[in-house]
Amino acid sequence: MANRTYEVMYIINPDTDAERIEKLNDAVGKLIEKEGGTVVRMDDIGIRNLAYPIQKKNQGHYVLFEVDGTGQEIMELERRMRVNDMIMRYITVRVDEDRKKADKISAKREARAAKRASFRNNAEAAEAPVEA
Repeated sequence: MANRTYEVMYIINPDTDAERIEKLNDAVGKLIEKEGGTVVRMDDIGIRNLAYPIQKKNQGHYVLFEVDGTGQEIMELERRMRVNDMIMRYITVRVDEDRKKADKISAKREARAAKRASFRNNAEAAEAPVEA
């Protein structure tokens, strides 16, 4: 199966101890690697205000993982997050196709800018007076 890139973000109850949050993040990373995926990046964003109250809480501890894998590790990870009391919300987004589109658009934009620059240089060279 093809490797895909996913972003997994989850919100932990803000009343949770920092030590338990660290253990949870380590467990998530180990689970992903055990299931055959690789953790590209892990950002512990910290406590932020929520857009709306969840479980009568107005703040949450945000964590973002970027994962390369086949999808099996994501299924197992979501199953475990569903039953974990510390995790208030989670979301998984597949980002590899969006990144390919963005790379294609930026490459096209750069090619157009280079083409304009070469036309501009040629026009300036043609207008320059010729000295004998």
